[in-house]
Amino acid sequence: MDRTGEMSVPLPPAISGSFDIAIIGAGVVGCAVARRFALAGAKVVLIEKGTDILSGASKANSAILHTGFDAPPGSLELDLVRAGRREYLAIRDTLNLPLVTTTAFVCAWNSLEADKLAAIDAQAHENGITDVVLRSGAEARAAMPTLSERLAGALEVPGEHVIDPWSAPLAYLTQAVSLGAIFLRGAELLKGAFDGSWWLETSAGIIEAGSVINTAGLYGDIVDSRLGFEAAFRIKPRKGQFVVLDKAAARHVPRIILPVPTDITKGIVVCPTAFGNVLVGPTAEEQEDRVRATVETETLDALLRRAAEIVPALAGIPVTAVYAGLRPASEEKGYRVFVRPDKRAITLGGIRSTGLSSALGLAQHALKLYSDFAGDFAHPSEVPPVSVPNLAECRERDWQRPDHGEIVCHCELVTRREIEATFDSPVPPGDFGGLRRRTRAGMGRCQGFYCNARLAEMTRGKLATPLASETGESP
Repeated sequence: MDRTGEMSVPLPPAISGSFDIAIIGAGVVGCAVARRFALAGAKVVLIEKGTDILSGASKANSAILHTGFDAPPGSLELDLVRAGRREYLAIRDTLNLPLVTTTAFVCAWNSLEADKLAAIDAQAHENGITDVVLRSGAEARAAMPTLSERLAGALEVPGEHVIDPWSAPLAYLTQAVSLGAIFLRGAELLKGAFDGSWWLETSAGIIEAGSVINTAGLYGDIVDSRLGFEAAFRIKPRKGQFVVLDKAAARHVPRIILPVPTDITKGIVVCPTAFGNVLVGPTAEEQEDRVRATVETETLDALLRRAAEIVPALAGIPVTAVYAGLRPASEEKGYRVFVRPDKRAITLGGIRSTGLSSALGLAQHALKLYSDFAGDFAHPSEVPPVSVPNLAECRERDWQRPDHGEIVCHCELVTRREIEATFDSPVPPGDFGGLRRRTRAGMGRCQGFYCNARLAEMTRGKLATPLASETGESP
């Protein structure tokens, strides 16, 4: 029996014992928090109900490393975006994480939008981003001639860049695991009880931890409820649909093109990706469903039309992929961070479109909040080196090196060696989405039509849901 008098579920051997910190949710924030606490010397378990990291909101984003130029002045979000950006730039070479130095233009397409650029410029300066420059439409087009002649003006933001949105959290968790952290998949939190330490009932067993950190994203409010806390915020899922254009589009979009934002959304972005494509999106559509993010042909067509209005040369360029994601918006615009010292609990909620940029800053903040009520850990004597494989086009890819075995995915030039290595890594993929995010396999023009049979053969017995049945037919 457990301390609540209910029947205990035996712990699997891999997670027996107690932990200093249990982190709930393996999105980019959860992975960053696991790394920060492991680096501090904590015994960490990261709990994820899905079969891999980034199963929720974190898998779909625009992959921009933000400066915070347009964050609310004096806000926690601004502080954490800037802190996260600084740390990313400091550690990226060590972890082999790419940075595509694009810069950005906030573009005004009419006189009303142009009138707002001065206020955005002033806000950027107030936020400490002083290298921004107001440009006339002609000046901006001289720097990027593919922009539409309708351009009325722009604010140049040199520090806005593009990164690989999936390798970063993988690197964070890999470093945490190298320091002894446990990553527990398929472990949905069912409820929690606190009596000096936490007893967390999950679908994989019961876990004991001294403190708990909620980084559950789209389910952040539900996890708080299951931990026994009164509702402090409510997640209101916001769907964003995206279009990924063929690599032929990249030569026309060397910079991030941002719209003049509204009170609701940063708006539709046209930007290059680290993988050589061009991304258009996201939309901002509120919905109740926290699981399904559908794509609609009419909306996708509207995104394509908008992209061609901004950069006319994009008209007619083939679409490589479409997808939709959900952002964990709440009833308030800012981050929803709560600390409950008497229960040794922290909630990092409502982390919306800047989560990729602020994740490392949020992790720093969580450790400080924890230290204020629980003190410090003994730092590890050494930190094992960690370097994740490069997927970005701005650095050498594996296919360019000798003895890679074979090219398995010809659209994205993914090698057999890359695929085999990811299953031998400290955090192997648990599902096909995880494999795609670790290698780019199946993400190209044919969307896996030509390589899925080979991938099914190579991954047999290694994924939660196989790519083919044992009879060789699609499941």
